[in-house]
Amino acid sequence: MPAGNSADPSGLLIVQVREGGVMASLRERGGWLAAGLAGVGLVFFHLLWGDLNQDEGWYLYAANLVRKGFWPYRDFAFTQGPLWPFVYSLFVPVVDQWGVTGGRVVTALLGGAATLLSARLAARLSKDSSAASAAAFATFCLALLNPVQAYFMSVVKTYALCGLLLTGGVAVFPRPVEPRRAFRAFAALFFLTAAAAVRLSAVAAVGAALAVLFWKRREYGGAFRAGCLGVAVGAGALFIPFYLAAPEGFRFGLFAYHAGRVTGGVGASLLLKAGFASRVVQSFYLVLLLGGSAWWVLRKEARRGEEALDPCRMVVGLSVAGMTVIHAMAPFPYDDYQVPVFPLAAALAAALAASFASWRAYLRPIVLAAALLAAISSPLNQEWMVRERDRIWWRMKDRPPLAVLREAARAVERLDPGGTMLLTQDLYLAVESRRTVPAGLELGPFCIFPGLKESEAAVRRVLTPAGLERLLREGPAPVAAFSGYGLAIAAPEIAELSSEDRRKLEEALRSRYRLAGEIPRFGQAGTALTLWLRLGEQEPSYGRRPDED
Repeated sequence: MPAGNSADPSGLLIVQVREGGVMASLRERGGWLAAGLAGVGLVFFHLLWGDLNQDEGWYLYAANLVRKGFWPYRDFAFTQGPLWPFVYSLFVPVVDQWGVTGGRVVTALLGGAATLLSARLAARLSKDSSAASAAAFATFCLALLNPVQAYFMSVVKTYALCGLLLTGGVAVFPRPVEPRRAFRAFAALFFLTAAAAVRLSAVAAVGAALAVLFWKRREYGGAFRAGCLGVAVGAGALFIPFYLAAPEGFRFGLFAYHAGRVTGGVGASLLLKAGFASRVVQSFYLVLLLGGSAWWVLRKEARRGEEALDPCRMVVGLSVAGMTVIHAMAPFPYDDYQVPVFPLAAALAAALAASFASWRAYLRPIVLAAALLAAISSPLNQEWMVRERDRIWWRMKDRPPLAVLREAARAVERLDPGGTMLLTQDLYLAVESRRTVPAGLELGPFCIFPGLKESEAAVRRVLTPAGLERLLREGPAPVAAFSGYGLAIAAPEIAELSSEDRRKLEEALRSRYRLAGEIPRFGQAGTALTLWLRLGEQEPSYGRRPDED
């Protein structure tokens, strides 16, 4: 049977397949159920106990601004594709009700959908129904039972939505023998363009899909033209309006900001890229081992030609390779950039492994056991429970970081009952306390740009140190709150502010506000959060300080 038989047996959590005319065994169904329950538990643990990330605040804050009618780049600074805040603006009522936790739940659901789609994709990449069922199960285990995925597909970032659109686009990519090739090509390229409108690096997947359609254009007929139309419609709806509305803000948010994150020379750059490669292997070694082994055996058996030149497999492989190269080229290449790519890599690796009939009987139990052991033994799980190590003693966290965030929001409310504005760079605190921040602070700790002129900062909707100093002296909000990330980071280099700039900003803060409380071990990196009350404001008396709970 040719690769990619149109019979696609993969379903959602429990897949019914026929192998030799007999329904899948109860043991196989039990494997799906066990993997699903373990995966849900892992995601729930990381959603609840996972450390806060500063990006969560300014992403959710951006979604709230869009809900109110503001546009990224034109009305506020934003450094990712424009689609993300528009999609998440639909879920602002959830965030209003449940705070950052609500945003994480929404993200986890999107990440779960991407995982299910990756199992569907693995079956589509397989050569027959028997291989499809094994590949779908293996992909489900690999994508769900990975602690890095469990955290970054539930923490509020762009990865879950990008991964969903990316996997969905590749999953509907047509083969030359399939009906409605033109429509499927249009849909695939539209979804892939939408993924690039969430994270720009997904443009590599757009290029991969177009390249395959062009290379096999004789077999695909008009599918290549339909794919180009999908890109044109996607770009016309998701990129061009924002560029026309604010050309300089658009270029700054999507290109100049990221290009400006210099690393301090060639040596430092190479060291960061080596670290990226090391952490990617550490986080995703099971997929690398499985896919690499299967590919090596395919080469040895001289079967590579028929299997590797399957168009859908080519799109997946080129997309993974292209996005990985783009991520590695970034000035600061974080390994979590690979999170939206991982479902594609898992699907391809599982499909390659399942192509061997002799492997299939062992693929399910081995992958399930290996994924469970990797999930249990990951140091990331310990990291969420341990606060610090004091000599030979481990100091454990007494409550989740989300609980500390909620306590800080209550402290802000006690200082300013019914308030609507908070002066802070910790935007997840503004989101949790249902408050706005003064204009220019929408990038949170990354809003201070010492290298810009005032006129440039105004166009790009960010602040210079002098602009932030004026804001602090004006004291537009009754309460200010700053963690260790506040008044500290010079963007876009992500370097420390100069001691002189910090001194001026701290003096400006103290000239308008007085210290009202402190919450230890708050937010990302567990720094102290200081709470400040504007001079002349009467501090409400509740019988305890705002940092006491």
